[in-house]
Amino acid sequence: MSEPQNLLIQNGTVVDGTGAPAYRADVRIRDGLIAEIGEGLSPADGETCFDAAGCVVAPGFIESHTHYDGAMWWDDRLDPLPGYGATTQVMGNCGFATAPLSDDEAARREVVKIFSFFEDIPEGPFLDKLPWDWKSWPEYKDSMIRHCKVPLNYAVYSGHIALRLAAMGMEAWERAATPAEIEHMARMLDEAMAAGAMGMSSNLMDHDGEDRPVPSLMADDAEFRALLEVLDRYPGSSLQIILDTFRNMTAGESLQRLVRLTEGLNVRVQWGGVPTLEFQRDLMGIQAPLVALHEQIKASGKDFWTGFAHIPITSTLSVQNSLMFAQSNDYVWHEVVTAETDEEKTRILRDANWRERARKSWDEETFEFSPFPRGRAENLQLLNSENGTGPTHVTVGEYQQQIGAPHPSDAMAEWILANGLESTVTMPPFAMTDDVVEALIKDPMAAGNINDCGAHGQMFCGGGENIKLLTYWVRDTGKISIEEAVHSMTGKLARHFSLPDRGELVVGKRADVTVFNLDEIESRDMERVYDVPDGKGGHTWRWTRQPAPMRLTLVNGVTTFDGSAATDARPGVMVSPVAA
Repeated sequence: MSEPQNLLIQNGTVVDGTGAPAYRADVRIRDGLIAEIGEGLSPADGETCFDAAGCVVAPGFIESHTHYDGAMWWDDRLDPLPGYGATTQVMGNCGFATAPLSDDEAARREVVKIFSFFEDIPEGPFLDKLPWDWKSWPEYKDSMIRHCKVPLNYAVYSGHIALRLAAMGMEAWERAATPAEIEHMARMLDEAMAAGAMGMSSNLMDHDGEDRPVPSLMADDAEFRALLEVLDRYPGSSLQIILDTFRNMTAGESLQRLVRLTEGLNVRVQWGGVPTLEFQRDLMGIQAPLVALHEQIKASGKDFWTGFAHIPITSTLSVQNSLMFAQSNDYVWHEVVTAETDEEKTRILRDANWRERARKSWDEETFEFSPFPRGRAENLQLLNSENGTGPTHVTVGEYQQQIGAPHPSDAMAEWILANGLESTVTMPPFAMTDDVVEALIKDPMAAGNINDCGAHGQMFCGGGENIKLLTYWVRDTGKISIEEAVHSMTGKLARHFSLPDRGELVVGKRADVTVFNLDEIESRDMERVYDVPDGKGGHTWRWTRQPAPMRLTLVNGVTTFDGSAATDARPGVMVSPVAA
């Protein structure tokens, strides 16, 4: 860990993260803290000066929803986050976590399998690169601090699914917990909270590759209430929970259940979330009015925040490592993903019987929101060829016409066979409802900047999507102000996560700072890098992107991005919620 520097940032426009109007000022950094803010500050002896003329000086950005739980053990760069001004990231989301662990080896292995399937992170490095020298959450924390030296601060939830597997073994998939098992889970969660966990994350949406509901969907009211009562004993903690706004559209019912279960408790809830996509309009309106429910809950005074993304969802389809087919209810194409060898994948893609079943699956089985129904499948984009055979930068529909294939599914199979099994197909972004997103950015009870970075590395690159708050929403459209954009990624999230020592440029707070020129920054195009261990002695690929770039990123007063590249400094520390 590098030592904090004494630094004077001069001539910049301070956007302090509180939402207050921007102002011209210099910012002095000493011993990892913000020491002084004012106009015309004079340099002190031994102090480095940084000229921020024409730039915004802001608190470092908080990545509110990441899945670096695995990758931080084998990639200490957290690429590309430093080049996008990020200084703190929150992990352990969606109920997925690597602690606590069961004594049952099958259940321990299940933790990795679940993480790997739902977050598209290869199992190999999970098994090889993590020391697995823990059983309890406090032991996991100690190991993480010893082994993981990273450029961002990190905060970690205790995952409900891991708690269930540790208490119930493989039966966590199948049934409600007994009173004794609930007591065991509550005791483990209490240990985690006492050791500094952010709270508990849970999941009331996902199904696995065999269409099994995740273990947290088996939890009854008694289990949830007992775990919420643990959180109630730790002011500043929160429940982060994913509700179903995609598959079975049960989010409205689940949200009302949570309101009931938190009655009489002082527990902050971050639920995901008010729908922001065009196809979800029914969920926002007639069927389950989540916008109205959100406003009703706010008016009641309950501490419920909706999570949201400010970017449209897109993803990349792959036959090597992708949950998109299973999550779309297309278990025929998912057979290719789960085939263990390239030879078997190739055989399946060429098999006439499989192709017939695949056409039927696309037409009759896939969910309405998925990329596969007729009228949408034709617009899938063929952009990324492994061997260059092509054609590229055409749609599946255009390729189908070129080769005379009977169905878009056949066309996609033929293209993958011709271009190599590492080739990928990109789905166009879902259409967003900008007015809803704009309202959420401004909403004091909405937690934004959710982009899943650290997960789905062969589907998309979440790192760097934060900058679209500054480019699309501020610079390009003027829909929100620079003060609102910065506040939504800094001060508001620091308040939500009960991290009072960061998120604002205020004297005495941590020197997590970023400097940028609004005219220079962009969320750069994705590009492939082969740096993910595959567990077989080699490497597989992931998407990343070039820096925005920021002019400067500081974490605890240490430079992690110097204007052109990430540095070798690793000043990040684990942070924990503090009672308001």
